Amino acid sequence: MARKDVGLRIRINKDLREAFLVACRARERPASEVLRAFMGLYVEQTTAQANQLSLPLDHDSSHQ
Repeated sequence: MARKDVGLRIRINKDLREAFLVACRARERPASEVLRAFMGLYVEQTTAQANQLSLPLDHDSSHQ
């Protein structure tokens, strides 16, 4: 497993948070593991879509 050296803090609706935690517990998976897996898949899919369309990914959002 890759070293985890940074965090990400987000604000979400309390009901969504509780439902997510219940779903994670039901599958005996830590919420942080599920979120990291989702983030990895999202990056893969987004990169693949950009490659299909030959679009550059803007990793530096400071230009927006």
